[in-house]
Amino acid sequence: MFVTTAGRTNQQMIEKAMETAEVLNIPYIARKKKSILLLQKETNSECIVVGKERLELFHKEAQHPFFFHPNSAMFRIKRLKNGEHDPFADAAQLNNGMTFLDCTLGLASDSIVASYLVGDEGRVTGTEGQKYLAFIVQEGLRTWKTEVPEMNKAMASIQVIHSQALEYLKSLPDESYDCVYFDPMFDESILESDGIKALGYIAMHEDLNKEMIDEAYRVTKYRVLLKDHYKSKRFEKYGFNVFRRKTAKFHFGILEK
Repeated sequence: MFVTTAGRTNQQMIEKAMETAEVLNIPYIARKKKSILLLQKETNSECIVVGKERLELFHKEAQHPFFFHPNSAMFRIKRLKNGEHDPFADAAQLNNGMTFLDCTLGLASDSIVASYLVGDEGRVTGTEGQKYLAFIVQEGLRTWKTEVPEMNKAMASIQVIHSQALEYLKSLPDESYDCVYFDPMFDESILESDGIKALGYIAMHEDLNKEMIDEAYRVTKYRVLLKDHYKSKRFEKYGFNVFRRKTAKFHFGILEK
């Protein structure tokens, strides 16, 4: 992995690229009018490109780069502001000042909604085992701006932890988060957009198992929340109480403390 700049660059972007390379402890390579494809062939490596408005991760095998985007969170928060319902919000039962741990952060769509729900007094944390994805998502959450001030604040306040979910759960004391969340559907649903297909090539996938559920149950104060396909056997396997939704391809399951 190395860092470079977009084709049309400036001194500010060069400095940002060099800073990113230093933070991630990977090389910075000057663009020098070379294409990304040529630089990747010369280095036989993936790369992060610093552009004017965003970071992009180019995988050698992907046709499109990965970049952060708040995805569905924007229109979901607008709905919540209008007093409408959101299935995740209904299942998570988050209020102002609560704490939320997302063990399958991805592009953080649900974490952004959670952060909006818990407000300034609350705390939202997400885990990501792949350090480059963790960095890009963290930067995206910090710098992406929308026309909704509450959403900008919600994104900026999310803490991204570079760690495998189980490892992080084991490091936490009992009842340290009000709600612990798993979304194993993220692996398949996230690949539907061209702009983020590269994520499938580089993301680390951690299978949900009994040890993770047990650790989540120990760590949560109120509930463990699972979002999964409506045909999933995980709900029954791990004892979740399922909230079934007609015509929806996924349901939410809850383990109450």
